[in-house]
Amino acid sequence: MAERACVKRLQKEYRALCKEPVSHVVARPSSNDILEWHYVLEGSEGTPFAGGYYYGKIKFPPEYPYKPPGITMITPNGRFMTQKKICLSMSDFHPELWNPMWSVSSILTGLLSFMMDNSPTTGSVNTTVHEKQQYAKDSLAFNCKNPTFRKLFPEYVEKHNKQQALEKMQPESRQEDSKPLVKKLVNSSGEDDKRVDTPEGRRNKKQPLPTWMMLLLVSVFGMIMALPLLQL
Repeated sequence: MAERACVKRLQKEYRALCKEPVSHVVARPSSNDILEWHYVLEGSEGTPFAGGYYYGKIKFPPEYPYKPPGITMITPNGRFMTQKKICLSMSDFHPELWNPMWSVSSILTGLLSFMMDNSPTTGSVNTTVHEKQQYAKDSLAFNCKNPTFRKLFPEYVEKHNKQQALEKMQPESRQEDSKPLVKKLVNSSGEDDKRVDTPEGRRNKKQPLPTWMMLLLVSVFGMIMALPLLQL
């Protein structure tokens, strides 16, 4: 059971987070356990984690803020193992380094910064940039399968639903846009064929004069031009 000082401190930190949210971080305590917090880190632009939403937990000891919390990540991410404690100077991996002045905000800011780094640590994994990008792409759909995530972070569930609706609309829109064009091309091709293949089209088509007719015309023209000379 949490000590009175611990409960008071965590409640104060939650009010501070609501008043001044940390960029790219959302954190909320469990509705039935003030010692268990749930967080979402949003991947920073310009990194392989961009577009990702990384869900995890912070488990505070009853002696907080005099002892550090344990930190885990649930969403596959390509940086840390899932469901395993992450080794940070702000976590219970290094109680000797813990500073009671650190808060939930500073813990999550440090975690986000460390996640964007490549420094190895206990609980970290090695993956390619492409793998991290794929994890980021799949992260929101993965999180929305978790009942606790859906309950605590309805805004992200709504975001995921909108993304799904948009993805369904885009193929239909492209298909509808292509139909008139295809129909127009088919009709245009058919009209051209009819115009060329009809008898009228063949009659209207200009034919070159035969060679013998050309020679005859030249001869007649030459005789006409020579008549005045013969009269002289």
